[in-house]
Amino acid sequence: MRAVRRVTGRAIPLNRANVDTDQIIPAQYLKRIERTGYGPFAFEAWRKDPAFVLNNPAYAGAPILLTGANFGSGSSREHAVWAVEGLGVRALIAPKFADIFKNNCFQGGLLTIELPQADIDYLMARAEELPQSELVVDLESQTVRTADGAWERRFEIDAFRKYRLLRGLDDISMTLEYEPDVAAFEATRSELLPTTTG
Repeated sequence: MRAVRRVTGRAIPLNRANVDTDQIIPAQYLKRIERTGYGPFAFEAWRKDPAFVLNNPAYAGAPILLTGANFGSGSSREHAVWAVEGLGVRALIAPKFADIFKNNCFQGGLLTIELPQADIDYLMARAEELPQSELVVDLESQTVRTADGAWERRFEIDAFRKYRLLRGLDDISMTLEYEPDVAAFEATRSELLPTTTG
């Protein structure tokens, strides 16, 4: 999992609420066994509309996704996170995320930020009017600001999640951080205790 410290760049204004995982990644792509390559299939049905925001080249490769409330509702498919990540997105900003989707983002190294609806409305309007404008998401200071510094908000995040995201630690790498302690314990462990090796 990649570490997340700061994400700077343009923002995609996906101005829709209650976007479910079926819309994020259609069910027919859940048969794939890879964790990568889902970006081209993200929002497939909506991409058929030439006016859909992801069809606008001004937002291609933007690392921040702005969206409405309850983003990621529906099924618990991890593929939805992989699809958003496949678009090049590193941080998502909404008034509220569906709980399972938010947890899957955390497990996959995508930063989710919840801000009040008024702030989302401002950022949406700004991104729609000025597609080349940039935001700076700073996890260490827990802030979102415009690149010109004229607007800034602080966001909340669980301290443990922040620690893991800053260091790029998934469940396995968290365990491996204690490998020296485990090895030291095993070196002093009595041979009379049961083992898993035989």
